[in-house]
Amino acid sequence: MNIVRSNILAVHVARGPAITLASGRIFDFLDPHGSDFTIEDVAHGLAHICRYAGQCRHFYSVAEHSLLVSDVATGYPYEALLHDAAEAFIGDVTRPLKQLLPDYKAIEANVEDAIAKRFGLNSGYREAVKAADLSVLAAEQAQVMAPGTDNWAKKAGVIAADVAVRYLSPPEARREFLKRFEALCPR
Repeated sequence: MNIVRSNILAVHVARGPAITLASGRIFDFLDPHGSDFTIEDVAHGLAHICRYAGQCRHFYSVAEHSLLVSDVATGYPYEALLHDAAEAFIGDVTRPLKQLLPDYKAIEANVEDAIAKRFGLNSGYREAVKAADLSVLAAEQAQVMAPGTDNWAKKAGVIAADVAVRYLSPPEARREFLKRFEALCPR
């Protein structure tokens, strides 16, 4: 990203489509690796995004979901905490809609790679985190969605995780996400 400075103001010139983060930093979708984002930007975004396109009983953030996956992921709690971090910048797009957006997966993968490199995620975590994510998905759907929404899990043999959704407010979810990040982050 180039910044053109004058005596009065700074104009941000991104290389591609970009958004301004709550911190004032710029996130460039075509250059996520070169974007200046922090864990605070991730936590803020995830804490303010509601899961299930907002179609749940009460506000339930991606940040709280990430905390639950981190609780149950065997061997990779740090990576599990950050498994949906890209959504802080690209939003929580529902699976059926993703199928209609052919370029989305490539953009998502590039953003995920930038996050993995920025925060030093271990490779090889995806299978363990995916299993934890599915078990939390089954548990949370039973708690936050319309009755019967979790029927897919029984048919697929997915055992719901023993977790409880607390419906944290955005400030609470952000605070707990950052606290967990600090506890797990390899230095």
